[in-house]
Amino acid sequence: MEATTWMREALRLARKGYGRTSPNPMVGALIVRGDRVLGRGWHRGPGRPHAEVEALEDARRQGHLVRGATLVVTLEPCSTWGRTPPCTDAILSAGIREVIVGAVDPNPRHAGRGLKLLKAAGVRVQVGVLAAECLALNEPFNHWIVHQRPLVTVKAAMTLDGKIATATGESKWITGPRARAYGRRLRLGSDAVLVGIETVLADDPSLLPRTRIPWRGRRVILDARARTPLTAQVVTDSACGRTIVVVGPRAPRYRVRELARRVTVWEAPLVEGGDKDRRGRLDLVWLLDRLGREEVTHLLVEGGGEVQASFLMSGLAQRVAFFYAPVILGGAGSRRAVAGEGARSWEEILRLCDLRWRRLGSDLLLEARVTSAEKRVRTEPTPGMPETEQ
Repeated sequence: MEATTWMREALRLARKGYGRTSPNPMVGALIVRGDRVLGRGWHRGPGRPHAEVEALEDARRQGHLVRGATLVVTLEPCSTWGRTPPCTDAILSAGIREVIVGAVDPNPRHAGRGLKLLKAAGVRVQVGVLAAECLALNEPFNHWIVHQRPLVTVKAAMTLDGKIATATGESKWITGPRARAYGRRLRLGSDAVLVGIETVLADDPSLLPRTRIPWRGRRVILDARARTPLTAQVVTDSACGRTIVVVGPRAPRYRVRELARRVTVWEAPLVEGGDKDRRGRLDLVWLLDRLGREEVTHLLVEGGGEVQASFLMSGLAQRVAFFYAPVILGGAGSRRAVAGEGARSWEEILRLCDLRWRRLGSDLLLEARVTSAEKRVRTEPTPGMPETEQ
């Protein structure tokens, strides 16, 4: 069979790791000989065997000899010790004759190193088979490993005219069950879900995916004045140990102490100087740097409108997931999905690319990449780069 056929099967296996592998990438692998698959494997989570090792073990359990066979893998095999030994060692020990790779390791420190080791040992290496699909599979991981900050997706469910609540703040389910189920899946694939304090006060959300797959992600609340109620779900439920309340330096100390007894509290600095729209607000760049150090590779921002705008209009979001219900709310005072001051000129508008529309019941979903924001923020990563570890 063609290499692309095998790689599509490896991608299918890799996707089984969705919501399980972070901060590692999703990886799938096959051991093949001729037109026959000898073994299959996928990475199941940090500290677990890598996909290549899983595939080798699967072949051996079935009694197949793998010496002289071909390995097909979605990501360049690792060549350094992490939580597990290097996959290049396992590949060479097994006597694999050829390795077909989808994407090269995105970490500049390691990119191509595993391939060079294999070639030096006499293994034939083919690189770049369905590379775009293999890279897209791990977009959050790739972003984090290079920039040391999570990839940010802004998610919102709104009416066709872009509203999320009435002028009085009344908000009910806007989208239908299929759209809500997809939204929960987005949470599952994220390492952290972020909302502002107004959302907590208005809706008291749990922010959990509510899926059968255990979620190890965190809930982040932007709460400059430490107003999060001690009775809120994010403070009292069984996942409260994974709640982070981000307060400002002027938050009442007694409120901070009370919250810190139940959840994790981070004190963020305020933005000083620069754009007057952000001055005096919690420093989101500081927050993204801190989340990156905590191995958060994908941050899902769920609102409300001011929070959505703060990430989008500051150039801190890379993707959007906008759900549209076939209803119209109207009203100048209705609450918008993206609020804030907005663009002051046509040159400042945000543009989207790689648009993908999907129908979910009676609702529409737009997933896209944010391509431009004329407002600039500090974007240099902090020194040091995390090691790639599958």
